[in-house]
Amino acid sequence: MPTVPTVRGQVDVSDLGQTLMHEHIFALSTEHKDNHGAGGWWDEEFRVADAIGKLKAVAAKGVRTIADPTVWGLGRYIPRIQRVAEQVPELNIIVATGLYFYDLPPHPYEHRGPGLLMDMPDPMVDDMVRDLTEGIADTGVKAAFIKCVVDKRGLTEGVERMCGAASQAHVRTGAPITVHTDAATRSGLQALDLFAKEGVDLRKVVVGHAGDSNDLDYLRRLADTGAILGMDRFGLDMYNPTGQRVATIAALCEQGYADRMVLSHDAACFMDYFAGEWDEGVPLVAPNWRYDHIHDDVLPALLARGVTQEQLDQMLVGTPARYFS
Repeated sequence: MPTVPTVRGQVDVSDLGQTLMHEHIFALSTEHKDNHGAGGWWDEEFRVADAIGKLKAVAAKGVRTIADPTVWGLGRYIPRIQRVAEQVPELNIIVATGLYFYDLPPHPYEHRGPGLLMDMPDPMVDDMVRDLTEGIADTGVKAAFIKCVVDKRGLTEGVERMCGAASQAHVRTGAPITVHTDAATRSGLQALDLFAKEGVDLRKVVVGHAGDSNDLDYLRRLADTGAILGMDRFGLDMYNPTGQRVATIAALCEQGYADRMVLSHDAACFMDYFAGEWDEGVPLVAPNWRYDHIHDDVLPALLARGVTQEQLDQMLVGTPARYFS
């Protein structure tokens, strides 16, 4: 039986159960937190306890695994996640390697790499592979998938390099990829085209935020490559209201694409996008942007639209297990 690394160790993929495929626990701008958060809006002990409570609550809904694509650029800090995971033994947490930026690479990669000031093999690749095969820093926790980005700016020089590095890490390790995309500009097509040229198995790619689109032609074009559609921003109604997301998934299920979709919220226990106003601001801006929205509201709505329980199980259990196998 294939296994997948989680924060607490290896787990059989058959034991992953219901999986939310794109949820953050903490998303932070580390320098901002370290310089402007202490004594103000950031309280480490409170946030860890808050995360434990929220994750226990979603586990009580039947969720057994979350995939957390928080990487370099979103404040990944595994010791904090380990503290949380130790107190929520009923939930598997799978973490990622990779990078998150929209244009230029961060300074540690800016001058090192093929054809750069320090001409050498791309350190992005080696850093990703190390996270996947040896573990992240000195935590002993291995990443199980790779995160990269193709946003509305498209394949800028830096983004193309990042996605190429992700592709090379995939080819070297077999680890699957999740790519953040911008549905409005159809950047998922650019991402998949690049991956195909780099030799990526597109069946091992989740096109993140595909669910922001209701354009069935665009979504079918993505899925027909074998890639998986990330219907993963439930609760973020400013991008696409829940009712329209539900209708789109129901239409795709009816057309035979249930095995190429996964569900999630892209939510978090805490994101510093609102800094100290997170707890007050999110209920006002996006009241359904929470880990239990899918189980409380979306699954009943999908069933009412004719989606079968078998198809729901495919999106929540079968396809995530296949992705991580």
